[in-house]
Amino acid sequence: MLFDIETATIPLTIKENIDTNIQLTNNNHNILPTISVKNNENCKLAIKNDYLQNESYFYATPAIRSLAREFNINLNNIKGTGRKGRILREDIQKYIKNIIYRHEISDKQIIPITSNNKQNNRLQFKDIKEIQLGSIQKKSSSNLYTNWITIPHVTQFHEANITKLEKFRKEQNSTEEIKKLNIKITLLIFVMKAVSKALEIFPLFNSSLSEDGTKLICKKYINIGIAVDTPSGLLVPVCHNVNKKGIITLSQEVINLAQKAHTGKLIPSDMQDSCFTISNLGNIGGMHFTPIINAPEVAILGVSKTYFKPVWNGEKFIPLQVLPLSLSYDHRVINGGDGARFINFIGHIMSDIRLFIM
Repeated sequence: MLFDIETATIPLTIKENIDTNIQLTNNNHNILPTISVKNNENCKLAIKNDYLQNESYFYATPAIRSLAREFNINLNNIKGTGRKGRILREDIQKYIKNIIYRHEISDKQIIPITSNNKQNNRLQFKDIKEIQLGSIQKKSSSNLYTNWITIPHVTQFHEANITKLEKFRKEQNSTEEIKKLNIKITLLIFVMKAVSKALEIFPLFNSSLSEDGTKLICKKYINIGIAVDTPSGLLVPVCHNVNKKGIITLSQEVINLAQKAHTGKLIPSDMQDSCFTISNLGNIGGMHFTPIINAPEVAILGVSKTYFKPVWNGEKFIPLQVLPLSLSYDHRVINGGDGARFINFIGHIMSDIRLFIM
């Protein structure tokens, strides 16, 4: 039997089993009852928390209640989809996502990076300079925040052996044919081709969740977004139908899109219909990192700077050039096994140039 300790009338059969000495202790978050129960087999207490706006009872675990307090959410506004109406973590995520989609985040609604101090800690630092965010940075901040809190991220790491691939790439760049085209084939192009092949083999990574989270939308085309770091902020131009284009064509297209991004000449069609995103930090440095998924996509691949490592071949140590890879994926759609198989497949393809034509 369920009843609210503050408002309910306790049935006689239960009242007989409860001592009359009841003390209530109030703090900032909970009204905690201290009671003595002689026989608690027939009763359960619904404790009222002050962050609830009414006194209706619902099923939710302590972890879910803690999550609700963290985001200042009234659980009475959420309909549980678990057994007997229990509120699940997915219910809270869906609730937050619906709020964000209903109300477009304006400039004033961007979540502050610092604490909730209204003066933004200005009194603590006398020698400061405030920089106004540009429109692209504001939009990126909103999107990154939305994607981070609504998508359960998992990131897996891998290292691809690109020793033979790098030798082939450098040989191609030294040919007269490539020199005449005035282009340079970068490692990113081969990563794009490997990803496009992996998306064909693992179509789950080329899908999106419907807005209500009940269906998967599988795509029959393969468009890959390339994150470009510009002075105005992060932009993601899109290469369309990557699986149908050759290395030289893709090289020309990526160079063109990067130039348009840096000069502010991208048009809407240059940034639409991406299926999967690659974030390339290879020209900067560092090892693995955790890229944030670009919704409505379900995965993103981070690429870091190559390096040489000694590997034992059974007789001696030999130097191998490896490429660090970081794959973040939406755990609602992709499980750990599929994530591992996907990133291992990319590493396998890049280890043998012959596999690109199969």
